[in-house]
Amino acid sequence: MKFYKSYFKLRFITSLQYRSAAIAGVLTQLFFGIIYIFVYIAFYESSTNNGPMKIEELVSYLWLNQTFFSLIYMFYKDKELFNLIKNGNVAYELTRPKNLYFMWYFKIMAQRLSYVTLRSVPIIIIASILPKPYNLGLPLTITHFIMFLIALIIGTFLMTGIITLYHVITIKTLNEQGITNIFMAIGDLLSGGVVPIPFFPSFLQVVANILPFRYVSDLAFRLYSGNIGINEGIYGIIIQLVWLIIIILIGNYITNKNLRRIVVQGG
Repeated sequence: MKFYKSYFKLRFITSLQYRSAAIAGVLTQLFFGIIYIFVYIAFYESSTNNGPMKIEELVSYLWLNQTFFSLIYMFYKDKELFNLIKNGNVAYELTRPKNLYFMWYFKIMAQRLSYVTLRSVPIIIIASILPKPYNLGLPLTITHFIMFLIALIIGTFLMTGIITLYHVITIKTLNEQGITNIFMAIGDLLSGGVVPIPFFPSFLQVVANILPFRYVSDLAFRLYSGNIGINEGIYGIIIQLVWLIIIILIGNYITNKNLRRIVVQGG
């Protein structure tokens, strides 16, 4: 475990060096956050019916989505890992007496956490000082905030597990295009990254509640905004933990199985 901790720390510090990318990311997320909020507020004002979320809940949800975008979005490909597989250098990774799956798992987590560390604070500050109804509001209660933090932490581990899963599958397929695009498109939609889950049709909400993608971020953000209650939040966190265990077990199993019959490309 000490090795993985050191490996995580090294990758995290390395990724923190990209300050210019972080500044560009902050400006991008602020821009899209404001645009999304304008669109939804216009939708609410032009409609005679109340939406599935209160406008305050929705605005907070949208700001949280932008604040933690670099942590939770599924459209992520680690080019270094894919290149290791394609050019045959994954063989060097196998010379280390460590579990390949967990090495890649903590590498991906370190990179994603470094991105959000640099970008989240400025976005939270700016979003909080905006006038109503465009601002990021406070959590409904302290209990909701604590559960939000718990769900966000577990969601981070779950997100890393899902992303690592389609990276290790590439050891078998040798081409990341098909599997990663399927995972990313479905995951981004059903996690609430495109449209918040409450706005889904009923049948699609059922699908989202069954699959793991919603538990990456939607659960945490709706707990913060108060859109879901404490009891529902506890139930959701339990499902989060179950999916986390399942995804990690599947990913580790696929890695070990593929390594027994690995095909090393390149020279």
